[in-house]
Amino acid sequence: YYAEGPDIVRAIKARGHKIFLDLKLHDIPNTVKKAMAVLSGLDVDMTNLHAAGTKAMMEAAVEGLTRPDGTRPLLIAVTQLTSTSQERMEADLLIQAHLDGVVCSPLEAGKVHETCGKNFLTVTPGVRFADGEVGDQVRVTTPERAKEIGSDYIVVGRPITQAADPVAAYRRCVAEFVG
Repeated sequence: YYAEGPDIVRAIKARGHKIFLDLKLHDIPNTVKKAMAVLSGLDVDMTNLHAAGTKAMMEAAVEGLTRPDGTRPLLIAVTQLTSTSQERMEADLLIQAHLDGVVCSPLEAGKVHETCGKNFLTVTPGVRFADGEVGDQVRVTTPERAKEIGSDYIVVGRPITQAADPVAAYRRCVAEFVG
């Protein structure tokens, strides 16, 4: 799927085959809901997500998969990957795996830098304006506070994409983050 995209799904379906699209989605509820709506439109027969994504994420996934006529593909949850053992979960550290950084809440960015070093990048979603809605986000800060805590990069979605003036919202975000 990553190499060929949705066209490969359409081609296989056109030949009459059933499809289990094994993408193991795991993200915030809003993102998973939208992704599942796309997969449902591809007419896959079964797909999956990570159970660790919370009940709210799983419910949003079902909502996104459900078509207007009430039908939907089968949805299953991955509880734990078969390649994972307790020992591996405890020993597989980000730095030892030579990663450059981590996605974390802005509230955790400072602790990540304390533990992993200042050059270990923190990419932080959950950034909202002080006067804005938090939506389905729980661990959030403003762009300015994210920078103070230690975020290297911020991810700002709906406060920009759903703003009446997205360009103005983007500029405000940059001004607050950069200072």
